[in-house]
Amino acid sequence: MKLQKDYTAFMNELDAELKEILQFWSSNVIDDLNGGFIGEIDYDGKVNEQAEKGAVLNARILWTFSAAYNFYKKEEYLNLATRAYDYIVSKFWDKENGGLYWSLDYKGNVLNTRKQAYAQGFGIYGFSEFYKASKKEDSLQYAQKLYEILETKFKDAEFGGYIEALGEDWNELEDMRLSEKDANEPKSMNTHLHIIEPYSNLYTAWNDASLKARIHELIILFRDKIIDQKNYHFHLFFDKDWTVQSNIVSYGHDIEGAWLLTEAAHIIDDQILLSEMKPLALKMVNATILDGMDEDGGLFYEKEESHLDTDKHWWPQAESMVGLMDAYQNSKDEYYVDLVEKVWEFISSKLIDKANGEWFWKVDREGLVDKVPEKAGFWKCPYHNSRALMEIIKRIKSEMN
Repeated sequence: MKLQKDYTAFMNELDAELKEILQFWSSNVIDDLNGGFIGEIDYDGKVNEQAEKGAVLNARILWTFSAAYNFYKKEEYLNLATRAYDYIVSKFWDKENGGLYWSLDYKGNVLNTRKQAYAQGFGIYGFSEFYKASKKEDSLQYAQKLYEILETKFKDAEFGGYIEALGEDWNELEDMRLSEKDANEPKSMNTHLHIIEPYSNLYTAWNDASLKARIHELIILFRDKIIDQKNYHFHLFFDKDWTVQSNIVSYGHDIEGAWLLTEAAHIIDDQILLSEMKPLALKMVNATILDGMDEDGGLFYEKEESHLDTDKHWWPQAESMVGLMDAYQNSKDEYYVDLVEKVWEFISSKLIDKANGEWFWKVDREGLVDKVPEKAGFWKCPYHNSRALMEIIKRIKSEMN
């Protein structure tokens, strides 16, 4: 592998930024008054003390600091992961019906009782990573309980896959949307992507045959139903029978999914499936580069028919680094390595807030920062960018050995 800059210098840059992200969250987001973590911090660093607290953000914080401990072995990160774990178990866990509530008020009282499959998935992701960090058996058991809930409550026995959401006691909901911008359809690419992701992580901690079979099923589902075989982008929304109900291309999800799917095949060590997914993932990455990457290395947000949203959000840039590095490792084509560095230069020059820490939510095509979205919040989290930096460092080291 050839880098334009020195390997060590590049990894040092990534390492320094990773530590800055972790420092931002450990210094600014702890809620000393009400427990857990602050629900929202705006662009200027002002804390919204009464902001709603979301299960997804808290599970992502749990995953981030657990993974950071596993990466650095620093006790401060394990302590923060433990704080996140304790808060999720005591406040978000439905002690009567099981599963994670969608949100709490700022004092930790249940605000929204819906059970979103997406949130249960991120619970598995956080609990399984915390188990690997802490060796706390209860955390693995919570991950296993959520796995059982997804399999018994959310799985569609007739058509396969998982439905979006259920009520507190597993009753059906008319509105199953993950967010206001999403289509109200019973199945989505996004939820399935963030089920295969935690299932794969859980399998690294719990070598269970049924879990392995479910991961295999999910990869096949993506291959046959979710990836558009004509343009190699994801379809986003579906009826229960997998009839496509969308015409939007999400570039960040395409390139994130490309590496998560090959990783899943690696983790279950299915060489036949891996031999299929590697070239398919490359086609997805190439389609994203061709259609969604700007000349400066930044990744556009999405496209709906002829309308291209040219804003560049923080998380697709992070995921594109890993997707491109994975493409290099699958092809050994140095072209992808050059693009990894190009994306990093874009992130460094346009997205990182060098004065106040963390990454801006988004910039426009001219590189101007949008000062409206928050720095930390219901959806603005530390998991995409911290994970990308850890992944790139680990992957460069593996190539050097």
